[in-house]
Parts: sequence; structure tokens; C-alpha cells
Amino acid sequence: MTLDINDIQGNIIKAYGHFNLPKVRYVFLKVANPDVGRAFIQALLDQDFITRAGSWSSKNPAAITTNIAFTYNGLKILGVPSASLSTFPSEFSEGMKTRRSILGDDGISSPEHWDPIWQNDENIHIWMSFNGRTTEDVINRYNDVKELIDSLDEFNGEAGVELLSGHRAANGKLQDYQEGAALEINGLPTRKEHFGFDDGISDPFFKGCGQPAAYVVGGGKPKASASDSGVDLTSPNSWAPLETGEFILGHHDEASEIPLAPIPHDLSKNGSFMVYRKLHENVKAFNDYLDNLSEDYAEGREALAAKMVGRWKNGAPLASFPTEAEATIFGDKYAAAVANLGKGANAQENIANLKVFQDLDIQLRGFNYNADIEGSSCPMGAHIRRTNPRGALEFGVEDAYQTPGALIDRRRILRRGLPYGKFERGATNDNGDHGIIFMAINASIKRQFEFVQQQWVNYGNDFKLANDRDPILGNHPTDEHTGCPMGRMIIEGSKEEKKAPFFCGNIPRFVETRGGDYFFIPSMTAVQLIANGIVDPT
Repeated sequence: MTLDINDIQGNIIKAYGHFNLPKVRYVFLKVANPDVGRAFIQALLDQDFITRAGSWSSKNPAAITTNIAFTYNGLKILGVPSASLSTFPSEFSEGMKTRRSILGDDGISSPEHWDPIWQNDENIHIWMSFNGRTTEDVINRYNDVKELIDSLDEFNGEAGVELLSGHRAANGKLQDYQEGAALEINGLPTRKEHFGFDDGISDPFFKGCGQPAAYVVGGGKPKASASDSGVDLTSPNSWAPLETGEFILGHHDEASEIPLAPIPHDLSKNGSFMVYRKLHENVKAFNDYLDNLSEDYAEGREALAAKMVGRWKNGAPLASFPTEAEATIFGDKYAAAVANLGKGANAQENIANLKVFQDLDIQLRGFNYNADIEGSSCPMGAHIRRTNPRGALEFGVEDAYQTPGALIDRRRILRRGLPYGKFERGATNDNGDHGIIFMAINASIKRQFEFVQQQWVNYGNDFKLANDRDPILGNHPTDEHTGCPMGRMIIEGSKEEKKAPFFCGNIPRFVETRGGDYFFIPSMTAVQLIANGIVDPT
């Protein structure tokens, strides 16, 4: 399938962090004067600031990208007619703060604890991102946009567009932007997050996404059902691309339908919806919990951490590498393969080194849970298994569904974003400013992101785990009288190995929400319509 990639914003198609763009700033704007707001958007178009998916390639990537999205209130103030606004889904028009009970944003994650910028979220109309190779690239583009805003204000004699402040940074300082960056170790960017795990390993592969064919492994949908055996899950032939309409409006989805979308067609086609969430990571609490509980866990601290996440810290999935020894051997081979890339004595040797790397890299993605339905290798409640069950919810029932993985193929999301804050191995408290800017792109916020967050992260019934929550992301409750954390997780045992289950109790909340909202990412065509004020629902 061929998409009009010059009409689609680049952040929908490309995960910038994978394209040597490890630095980012996110900014939020208020539009006080619709005419100035539209003039600002037109100026962005005139200067060719907004990055299209087709404007660069992996062989010739940009040094800086810029993308734009709008809240419901932003579209409203910019003059999108009410007849069009009324056709947007209710979850988008209501916004994240209104949907907090669905998302589990309670207790310390309640909106009253969010960064100051989110306390007046009705003023947030425009989101922009600047992803760059270097901090200097990002700062230069940020300054370009600030100068553009200032020039419009001066020209019109009023602050028609305002850059909003209130992003909490280190030491409680408030900034005009949210900064993010790939975490560095020994001066080099990594794919680590603050708990120490490799992250962002697999992203959905859909028709027209333009990624190399091998990335369908683990990113697409499995062709084999849970009852099949002997399938090579590292082969692209075992996987099929997801339908484009799961992520981009105006295209067929997994139900073989073009899903409902805002009108007119030119406003919604080639656009998508984005979830933006600032998630603080309580690194000390996580490390303390592992230190204390691992004293009673026979397999040790690293194994306990891996059981909670579903991967070892080097990214090796438990489903394929159930023991620490196996994961370590794999990790050593993978690190050596990475180190050898491009360092061969000649072109032929470089090709051979690349092949070794690709064969190992595909093992990080090429797996499912068909051989581990009972969770003896990767627990049923592990984080990555809950957020992407890979067909495991069929529970091994032969021919349970006409389409393998039917229960999950419509729950996939494109993950974007980067960590924020400094990487601290031995954090002495959880008061620092460090976590992840989590962004999810999907055609339906309700059917995809909200379903996963409500049903799989903060509820366990689909996994036969009652109301147990995701051990990492879950909004674990506390006892109202004692303040004692009440989260729990079962690490399943093994009949074959005569291993008893292990119970993780008193799990605290490791991740806290610090802000966020829902945004609409329009196509380039729609951005022009909004800038011109000519969205016509008739």
C-alpha cells in the first residue's frame, strides 16, 4: 500500500528517536486571537517548518524536525466550525483530565498534583515538538519559533499567540518547555529508561509505514494461532502488517472498515490522535522494592526485575530467554555485534557484520507467548505482556478466533516520546525530575490507548488476574488507614520444574502522572485548511 507521505506529519510515521534525533523540546501555546493564531500556523507552513513524513529518509535524515497538533479547544478557537467539532470523538473533546477516572489518574497522580502548566489546561491549544540531532539544533529551532511568535505579536499589536510556561524541571524550577533526551551512558545515547531497561524496542508495523520489511516481526500481527507450534517467529513470513486505519484516519482498519472520523474528509484524512503524558518514575522506590523482596526470591534481584517487566534489562524477552544466564549470553553477543557495525576490513565483512546484528536484533521482537500460556517463563502480569499480549489472550484454545490475535490487533498504539531528566543510578529519593514523556498515536483514543490503560494496565481480569494491576505502570492503591502500598503481582510457578508461585505484595506506585492531554495531529492538507480558516463541514 502506498500512502501520501508528503501529506502525513513525520511524527506519525517515524519514531524520531530511532533516526538519530535523541534530543527534544515540547512546547504548548495559547491562542488568544484567532486571526493571529491562523497567521502563526500559515507562517510555519510558509517557512516549511512542519516536518512531513516524506521530507527525509533514513539515508538522509533531517537534523531537526518540527510537528504540530491541537487540542479540542485549540481547534475551536482557531475557527473550526461547530458542525465539524461535534463530529470529533467525545474522549478527545472532553480531554484527559476529565477522563482521569478511566485512566487511573488518582491519588498522587491526580490532576491537582500535575505540573502547573496543566492546572489551566483549557488554555492549552497547540502542541509543538522539536526533535533534533543535537541540543543546539533543538534550541535553534525553538528560538526560530519564539521569534516568529514575537514578530506576530508585534505586528498585530497584541499577544495573539502565547508560549505557556509551567513545566516543572529539576529543583522545582519552572520552564517554558518540556525537555527530553535519550539517556546517555559514557556520553553516548542509549535506549534506556530510568529504571534501567532498554525501551522502545518494538513498534507496530502497518501497511505503508515505510519501515524495512524485517520490522514486521513482532511489530505486525501473528499469522499463526496459539494452537500452532513449530513456527519461526523470527521470520517475516510468520507475521503480517497491521491495517493502516488503526493508526491513520481515512484508511481501512482491522475491521475492514474506514473508521468514523471528523468531517469534512479533508480535515481528518491522513491525520491521527495523540496522547501526551508526562510520567514521573520513582527510581528509588523501584530499586528499594527489588532490594527488599529479592532477599526472598530464589532467582535473585535481576530476575525479579525481569519478571515484573517481561524483559531483562538488556532487552532480551523472557519468553525467549527465561534465565539470566541465557539473557547474558545473548546480551554479550548483541553488544559485540553493535560494536562491530561498520568496522569490517572491507565491504564484504561489513555486510557480514550487519547480517549478524540483524539476526540478533530480530530476536528482541520475534516472539509470542504461545509456548508459555501459563506464564512460567514470562508472568501473565508482566508489563510488556499486559500492554501487548501478542495473541496470548486466546489461552491456547484451538481455533478460538478466526483471526489469530483478534483480541489485541485493534488495541495497538504507536509509541513516541523520550525520557526526560538526568539518569541517576543511585537515586537517594524520588523527588527529582525524571521519567518518560509518553506519547501514543492511534486512530481511536478510546478503543486503543484508553482500553489498554483501563483494562490491561489497571485491571487484570483479561489475564485471569482479578484486579491486579500492571506492576510497573499500575495505579497501585494504598491502605487508607496505614498508608501501606497494596499492589500485588503473581510470578507463576512451573509444574515441569516443580517451582512454586511467588507472590509480590505491597507494591507501591512506581510511575506517577504529572500532566497530559489529548491532541489531534492533522495532515498537511488539514493544517492549511485550519490556517486559512476554510474548514467546511458541508
